[in-house]
Amino acid sequence: MSERQEAALPGSGPAVGTDVITLRPRRIRLVCWSSAVVLVVLFAVIATTLTGPTGNGFGTFQRGDQLAMIGLGILFALGSLLFTRPRVEADARGIRVRNVFGSYELPWEVVRGIRFDRGAPWAALELYDDDLLPVVALQAADKQLAVDGVRALRRLHQAHLAALAERASRR
Repeated sequence: MSERQEAALPGSGPAVGTDVITLRPRRIRLVCWSSAVVLVVLFAVIATTLTGPTGNGFGTFQRGDQLAMIGLGILFALGSLLFTRPRVEADARGIRVRNVFGSYELPWEVVRGIRFDRGAPWAALELYDDDLLPVVALQAADKQLAVDGVRALRRLHQAHLAALAERASRR
Protein backbone atom coordinates (compact mmCIF):
# COMPACT_ATOMS: atom_id res chain seq x y z
CA MET A 1 0.00 0.00 0.00
CA SER A 2 1.39 3.41 -0.91
CA GLU A 3 2.00 6.15 1.62
CA ARG A 4 -0.73 8.27 0.07
CA GLN A 5 -3.30 5.52 0.51
CA GLU A 6 -2.28 4.90 4.13
CA ALA A 7 -2.95 8.53 5.01
CA ALA A 8 -6.47 8.27 3.55
CA LEU A 9 -7.55 5.16 5.47
CA PRO A 10 -10.50 5.81 7.78
CA GLY A 11 -9.59 5.40 11.41
CA SER A 12 -5.88 5.65 10.77
CA GLY A 13 -5.82 9.38 11.46
CA PRO A 14 -3.60 11.83 9.67
CA ALA A 15 -0.17 10.58 8.78
CA VAL A 16 2.37 13.37 8.86
CA GLY A 17 5.43 11.49 7.67
CA THR A 18 3.85 10.72 4.30
CA ASP A 19 4.00 12.72 1.10
CA VAL A 20 0.35 13.72 1.22
CA ILE A 21 -2.04 14.17 4.15
CA THR A 22 -5.64 13.41 3.16
CA LEU A 23 -8.43 14.28 5.60
CA ARG A 24 -12.18 13.75 5.26
CA PRO A 25 -15.01 14.19 7.73
CA ARG A 26 -16.31 10.96 9.23
CA ARG A 27 -19.59 11.64 11.01
CA ILE A 28 -21.25 13.70 8.26
CA ARG A 29 -20.42 11.02 5.69
CA LEU A 30 -22.14 8.39 7.81
CA VAL A 31 -25.20 10.60 8.32
CA CYS A 32 -25.43 11.55 4.63
CA TRP A 33 -25.09 8.01 3.31
CA SER A 34 -27.71 6.78 5.80
CA SER A 35 -30.03 9.65 4.85
CA ALA A 36 -29.57 8.94 1.15
CA VAL A 37 -30.62 5.32 1.59
CA VAL A 38 -33.61 6.31 3.73
CA LEU A 39 -34.71 8.92 1.16
CA VAL A 40 -34.61 6.47 -1.75
CA VAL A 41 -36.49 3.80 0.21
CA LEU A 42 -39.05 6.31 1.53
CA PHE A 43 -39.80 7.73 -1.92
CA ALA A 44 -39.98 4.21 -3.38
CA VAL A 45 -42.55 3.26 -0.73
CA ILE A 46 -44.50 6.44 -1.41
CA ALA A 47 -44.38 5.65 -5.13
CA THR A 48 -45.90 2.20 -4.58
CA THR A 49 -48.81 3.75 -2.67
CA LEU A 50 -49.62 6.17 -5.50
CA THR A 51 -52.48 4.26 -7.08
CA GLY A 52 -56.06 5.01 -7.94
CA PRO A 53 -57.71 8.40 -8.31
CA THR A 54 -56.13 11.67 -7.28
CA GLY A 55 -57.52 13.79 -4.45
CA ASN A 56 -60.25 15.46 -6.49
CA GLY A 57 -61.12 12.36 -8.52
CA PHE A 58 -60.52 13.91 -11.97
CA GLY A 59 -57.36 11.95 -12.63
CA THR A 60 -55.54 8.80 -11.64
CA PHE A 61 -51.97 8.12 -10.70
CA GLN A 62 -50.07 6.51 -13.55
CA ARG A 63 -46.84 4.52 -13.74
CA GLY A 64 -45.02 7.74 -14.73
CA ASP A 65 -46.09 9.37 -11.46
CA GLN A 66 -44.62 6.48 -9.52
CA LEU A 67 -41.35 6.65 -11.46
CA ALA A 68 -41.22 10.41 -10.92
CA MET A 69 -41.47 9.89 -7.15
CA ILE A 70 -38.61 7.40 -7.23
CA GLY A 71 -36.65 9.88 -9.36
CA LEU A 72 -37.29 12.61 -6.78
CA GLY A 73 -36.02 10.31 -4.03
CA ILE A 74 -32.85 9.67 -6.01
CA LEU A 75 -32.35 13.41 -6.63
CA PHE A 76 -32.82 14.24 -2.94
CA ALA A 77 -30.41 11.43 -2.02
CA LEU A 78 -27.81 12.78 -4.45
CA GLY A 79 -28.32 16.23 -2.95
CA SER A 80 -27.61 14.90 0.54
CA LEU A 81 -24.48 13.14 -0.76
CA LEU A 82 -23.06 16.53 -1.78
CA PHE A 83 -22.18 16.98 1.89
CA THR A 84 -19.80 14.02 1.67
CA ARG A 85 -17.64 15.94 -0.83
CA PRO A 86 -15.35 17.90 1.57
CA ARG A 87 -11.70 16.84 1.62
CA VAL A 88 -8.34 18.35 2.48
CA GLU A 89 -5.06 17.26 0.95
CA ALA A 90 -1.79 18.82 2.02
CA ASP A 91 1.84 18.22 1.22
CA ALA A 92 5.12 20.12 1.42
CA ARG A 93 4.10 22.40 -1.48
CA GLY A 94 0.65 23.49 -0.34
CA ILE A 95 -2.88 22.61 0.61
CA ARG A 96 -5.91 21.65 -1.47
CA VAL A 97 -9.32 22.25 0.09
CA ARG A 98 -12.50 20.84 -1.42
CA ASN A 99 -15.67 22.05 0.28
CA VAL A 100 -19.31 21.27 -0.55
CA PHE A 101 -19.24 23.96 -3.23
CA GLY A 102 -15.88 25.07 -4.54
CA SER A 103 -12.28 23.95 -4.34
CA TYR A 104 -9.09 25.82 -3.59
CA GLU A 105 -5.45 25.02 -4.12
CA LEU A 106 -3.10 27.24 -2.15
CA PRO A 107 0.65 27.28 -1.64
CA TRP A 108 1.76 27.41 2.00
CA GLU A 109 3.18 30.89 1.37
CA VAL A 110 -0.31 32.45 1.41
CA VAL A 111 -1.44 30.65 4.59
CA ARG A 112 -0.84 32.53 7.85
CA GLY A 113 -2.28 29.77 10.05
CA ILE A 114 -4.84 27.07 10.58
CA ARG A 115 -7.65 28.04 12.97
CA PHE A 116 -10.14 25.92 14.81
CA ASP A 117 -11.89 28.38 17.12
CA ARG A 118 -13.91 27.22 20.09
CA GLY A 119 -17.53 26.82 19.04
CA ALA A 120 -16.72 26.91 15.32
CA PRO A 121 -18.37 24.16 13.25
CA TRP A 122 -15.18 23.56 11.23
CA ALA A 123 -11.59 24.67 10.86
CA ALA A 124 -10.45 27.55 8.69
CA LEU A 125 -7.31 28.67 6.93
CA GLU A 126 -6.24 32.17 7.87
CA LEU A 127 -4.63 33.77 4.84
CA TYR A 128 -2.16 36.65 4.73
CA ASP A 129 -4.72 38.85 2.95
CA ASP A 130 -6.94 38.56 6.08
CA ASP A 131 -9.37 36.14 4.43
CA LEU A 132 -10.65 33.07 6.21
CA LEU A 133 -11.12 30.00 4.03
CA PRO A 134 -13.43 27.39 5.62
CA VAL A 135 -12.12 23.83 5.76
CA VAL A 136 -15.36 21.87 6.00
CA ALA A 137 -13.50 18.55 6.00
CA LEU A 138 -12.31 19.24 9.57
CA GLN A 139 -15.60 19.38 11.45
CA ALA A 140 -16.12 19.82 15.18
CA ALA A 141 -18.56 16.88 15.11
CA ASP A 142 -15.60 14.57 14.42
CA LYS A 143 -14.00 15.65 17.73
CA GLN A 144 -10.50 14.13 18.14
CA LEU A 145 -10.18 13.22 14.46
CA ALA A 146 -10.61 16.89 13.54
CA VAL A 147 -8.20 18.04 16.25
CA ASP A 148 -5.57 15.55 15.05
CA GLY A 149 -6.12 16.73 11.48
CA VAL A 150 -5.63 20.39 12.44
CA ARG A 151 -2.46 19.49 14.36
CA ALA A 152 -1.10 17.56 11.38
CA LEU A 153 -1.78 20.50 9.05
CA ARG A 154 -0.15 22.88 11.52
CA ARG A 155 2.97 20.68 11.71
CA LEU A 156 3.19 20.59 7.93
CA HIS A 157 2.73 24.38 7.75
CA GLN A 158 5.40 24.93 10.43
CA ALA A 159 7.80 22.63 8.57
CA HIS A 160 7.30 24.73 5.46
CA LEU A 161 7.89 27.97 7.40
CA ALA A 162 11.05 26.51 8.92
CA ALA A 163 12.33 25.52 5.48
CA LEU A 164 11.64 29.07 4.24
CA ALA A 165 13.49 30.56 7.21
CA GLU A 166 16.43 28.25 6.62
CA ARG A 167 16.62 29.25 2.96
CA ALA A 168 16.43 32.93 3.91
CA SER A 169 19.23 32.57 6.49
CA ARG A 170 21.53 31.00 3.89
CA ARG A 171 21.40 34.14 1.77
